[in-house]
Amino acid sequence: MDLGLKGRRAIVCASSRGLGKACATALAAEGCDVVVNGLDPDRLEGTAAEIRALGSGAVVAVRADIRTDEGRAALVAACPEPDILINNNAGPPPGKFQDWGRAEWMGALEANMLAPIFMIRAVLPGMRARKFGRIVNITSAMVKSPRFPDMGLSTASRTALTGLCKAVSREAIVDNVTINNMLPERIDTDRQRFMAERIMKAEGITMEEARQRIADSLPARRFGRTEEFGATCAFLCSTYTGFMTGQNFQLDGGSYEGVF
Repeated sequence: MDLGLKGRRAIVCASSRGLGKACATALAAEGCDVVVNGLDPDRLEGTAAEIRALGSGAVVAVRADIRTDEGRAALVAACPEPDILINNNAGPPPGKFQDWGRAEWMGALEANMLAPIFMIRAVLPGMRARKFGRIVNITSAMVKSPRFPDMGLSTASRTALTGLCKAVSREAIVDNVTINNMLPERIDTDRQRFMAERIMKAEGITMEEARQRIADSLPARRFGRTEEFGATCAFLCSTYTGFMTGQNFQLDGGSYEGVF
């Protein structure tokens, strides 16, 4: 299936590994020119080289911290007229509500609410003027199902982003610009290995046992694959999704128990 993305330009934030890398790889495979981003220069260049090996569109690596004005400006400078923006960033660590002070809350809001908001603000007028835009925010399954108190920093900041984007999406769609959210849970990335390590150390079990315990908590009884996530992202950015905006797409192995 041709998604109509050949020659499109994409900025993919926090894409040197994990879910961002999966999205950048899938978009490049469809023929997009891709800007990849990260903080570790060696890992970033390694990812860029991997994606270039696909032999599709151009790949530009930008080392930048998207929590800062300067970092966001560097990404936009590398791709002044993007057709696609994938917002992504590492989530705050788990913790306890009583331990989170102003510094922890402001850090979560800067990384997972304000950074994507300001990226959208920078690219949205141009997308609307050019009559094409696909914005995808990688958030979390906790946005719709906030059942883990220790994930409160992530849940709160990403839910705030979701609310704003719903409102903005209703205005932007008239110009063929859509804003949607991907809500992952238990995709097999470094984040899940970190969570498994916490269980392993807390309960004195092996890494394999910890990972199996996490997988067994899902109806699918397995972790999601990054390739599945990336392919879904590419489809949301395609020419076929211009009538679909303001939506939350759950990639969670069936864990969400609600109807809506």
